[in-house]
Amino acid sequence: MNRPIKILIAKPGLDGHDRGAKVVANALRDAGMEVIYTGLHQTPEMVVEAAVQEDVDVVSVSVLSGAHMTLIPKIRRLMDESGMKKVHLIGGGIIPEKDAEELKNGGKVSGIFGPGTDTRDIVTFIQGLFKGKD
Repeated sequence: MNRPIKILIAKPGLDGHDRGAKVVANALRDAGMEVIYTGLHQTPEMVVEAAVQEDVDVVSVSVLSGAHMTLIPKIRRLMDESGMKKVHLIGGGIIPEKDAEELKNGGKVSGIFGPGTDTRDIVTFIQGLFKGKD
């Protein structure tokens, strides 16, 4: 890539806790990525509209409310319908391993990061998505 990776971080749904999302946003910014944070209580439509407007490379959603099996597939579907099939979707938050595997294996997300994940691992994962794509 000839420019910084551009990533949108969103908090869809009714979840009002965004400390983890802000920590990740700061780590990604410190690693040289361009980060857009949408704030709390976003609808899937709002998330995708922001991603389209910002022309991002990655959409990252943080879900702590337990609605991940509804919100993440809906965001992926809306992204695909908006011409963002090649844009990566990653997730984080309280997502049980069984659900994380289903989301990854079903092609909904490129990666899932739970509580306690080292932010350096998230940075490395995202950078790896774009290795060799210059």
